[in-house]
Amino acid sequence: MAETVKLPKWGLTMEEATIVEWLVGEDEAVEKGEIIAEVEAEKANIELPSPCSGVVAKILVQDGELAAVGDPLMIIAATAEEAAGLRE
Repeated sequence: MAETVKLPKWGLTMEEATIVEWLVGEDEAVEKGEIIAEVEAEKANIELPSPCSGVVAKILVQDGELAAVGDPLMIIAATAEEAAGLRE
């Protein structure tokens, strides 16, 4: 079953953040807790860990783009087959 990675709220006043760089790409396997992106929020760079293990199905917010707290950033599928199906 696929899981959507959403932008978490790291500070009381945080409302949005910029994806500085994805450290993984589509079709790559990730492990729970692995750092998958560098995010800039409130003038600080923060490492975003993966909430689950699986295969990156789709990146929804690209490098350099802004996202609001709670916005979906990425979809992680349980298997490579599921990931391929989600991209179609």
